[in-house]
Amino acid sequence: MKQEIIIAGFGGQGVLSMGKILAYAGLMNNLEVTWMPAYGPEQRGGTANVTVILSDSAISSPVLDSYDTAVVLNQQSLDKFESKVKPGGVLMYDPSGIHHLPTRTDITVVPVDALTASIELKNSKTYNMVLLGALLELRPVVDTEAVVKALRKTLPERHHHLIPVNEQAIEKGRSLVK
Repeated sequence: MKQEIIIAGFGGQGVLSMGKILAYAGLMNNLEVTWMPAYGPEQRGGTANVTVILSDSAISSPVLDSYDTAVVLNQQSLDKFESKVKPGGVLMYDPSGIHHLPTRTDITVVPVDALTASIELKNSKTYNMVLLGALLELRPVVDTEAVVKALRKTLPERHHHLIPVNEQAIEKGRSLVK
């Protein structure tokens, strides 16, 4: 098993955190992992993306020019990464940030309204966990237990009280694509 994933959007959407949690969960599932973030100096509001590779064998390079799965959260990211999804791959996007829909027919295209779901959960900071839940339903590369452990590892202890709502967000994301 090898899964090459790009997650892309604006800074402040939790793109890098989502990738980091996915990478930690991969480590906890004894997978080989790379996590390579890229972001502009603006941080919040600037472009941000992260490449995560999860594999049960050695990973030769963290640098990719095509992906099995792309999670895009804004039009700029869709424009840049839609063409880089491998034929037969998955493109997941949040329609709230997209004005021109994906056009490819050789990939699976999945809209996930994570913004509305996070508002329903009454916590906009769960946005990225809704997306992570949807991603894990589409591509079950790590188990939910490992994701929760990764949350404990990556979140500062003062935010551990938010882990239950993040677990709810992951389940909400899963339900959006079932």
